[in-house]
Amino acid sequence: MEAEPFHITNPQHVDNAPREVPTPSRRVPRAPVRLGLQRRAQSNFRRHFLRGLRRFVILLTADLASFYVMRELVRAVRDHAVLGETASALVQRWLPAGILNGWQYAVALFVGLLVLGNYGPGDQRRDAKRLFLACALATALPLWMTIWSRGVEVAVVQYVLTSVLVWLGILAERQLLDSVVGRVQPNPRDLLTTLFVGPAEACRETSETAAFASDSEYRPIGFVDTHIPPAPSALGHIVDFASVLHDTSAEAIVVCGYLNDSRFHDIVDAALTSGCKVLAVPRSIEIAGVEPKLVWRHDQPLVELTTPTLRGGQLIVKRLVDVVGASVAFVVASPLMLLLAVLVKIDSRGPIFFRQHRVGRGGRLFKIFKFRTMVAGAEQRREELQGQSIYADRRLFKIVSDPRLTRLGRWLRRTSLDELPQLFNVLKGDMSLVGPRPPIPSEVDLYEAHHYARFDVRPGMTGPWQVAGRNVITDFEQIVALETRYIRDWSLLGDIGILFRTVFVVLRMRGAL
Repeated sequence: MEAEPFHITNPQHVDNAPREVPTPSRRVPRAPVRLGLQRRAQSNFRRHFLRGLRRFVILLTADLASFYVMRELVRAVRDHAVLGETASALVQRWLPAGILNGWQYAVALFVGLLVLGNYGPGDQRRDAKRLFLACALATALPLWMTIWSRGVEVAVVQYVLTSVLVWLGILAERQLLDSVVGRVQPNPRDLLTTLFVGPAEACRETSETAAFASDSEYRPIGFVDTHIPPAPSALGHIVDFASVLHDTSAEAIVVCGYLNDSRFHDIVDAALTSGCKVLAVPRSIEIAGVEPKLVWRHDQPLVELTTPTLRGGQLIVKRLVDVVGASVAFVVASPLMLLLAVLVKIDSRGPIFFRQHRVGRGGRLFKIFKFRTMVAGAEQRREELQGQSIYADRRLFKIVSDPRLTRLGRWLRRTSLDELPQLFNVLKGDMSLVGPRPPIPSEVDLYEAHHYARFDVRPGMTGPWQVAGRNVITDFEQIVALETRYIRDWSLLGDIGILFRTVFVVLRMRGAL
């Protein structure tokens, strides 16, 4: 039979302490149940294989199409001068005929993507870092002889340009493919029927996460409770797991919460016998800001718990980019900053710069610099205007049509030009070009423990929240999740991408007030 999607109501005994309970009589004798699971395994294996094959064929076809599109764009600019003779000559110099050469590069690209695991399940297929490494590997294979025939300099430039062009095409194609898949309502028959095992509350919370949302490849059908008596909405107790698995014909099993070794062994044995995928939710995710990592020590698997933060060489590279980038930006923007300073002084009485204490890396206070956009004494009215904030959460504050803004200040806010003086903060080392938003001390007073993860790095002039939609994302927990993910997955290319996206967001004034 096929169980209906479940909703846990009034769960019983949601504590995680394991309990030994007497074994009730099973609905089906043990041996026939196991035989039924073994017969079911062939069907499950076939469905898993066909899903994997379908994913592989679709991704491979889209990747090759993306490569040939990029190849034709290069040819159009280089050979047909669609952007003019100057651009044609430049591309001809650095990307001559033979680069991105037909099937040879296509094969190299396929090998690179295959080796880096970009045709696998889960998030690997869309991971930007893995995709870039695959494109870099693909480009290195056919360019090896160029080093000897045309010199190192030409080979390096060709290598970088080709890798980046193909990577951008593949990355855009994968994101477009995910977007299309997300908009198309999946056929329920193509989804993996998923059974959860664990305490009722843990199963409910896990089933409501993004990994098992309606746009995922999983379709929750119910849960098996580990406590006695089981919750009213449970399909059964854990001692009946094999019978429930047999009756529901589940294709994926998700283990939630704590199970002792004996129970865990029985669950995994029955699930694998039935050909099911077995997923386990790491206990470490219950500790906010902690990331699990599997390591091996003398053939013993261990789970290492780490916090998502930048370390060692990453910090050096990020600081170097901050100093160079802020210095160049300061030189380029100096005339504009001088003009804005004069306009701020003319527009209203008060200082040119607004200075305010913010909380930075490690909880250290620093003074942030901005062009003044509000009238004198505006900060004293913050509490008075708190009720008008677009955010329900007091840890965030912004109001529409702020009465404290000056005429020029309103325009400076919308264009984000008021934040240009923060280049001083970057050069001083208080801030970074890219990072989490720097809060004020009164907001930090309301933080919970896991919110402090954003202080593991320097705050940024821009960051993941700003490019995702300034003032559009109003859920503080979602903002912290965005910033924590940024810290965990930090890369130089990611920072560069955020800086470019910031330019477009500012020009469009997306989410600005």
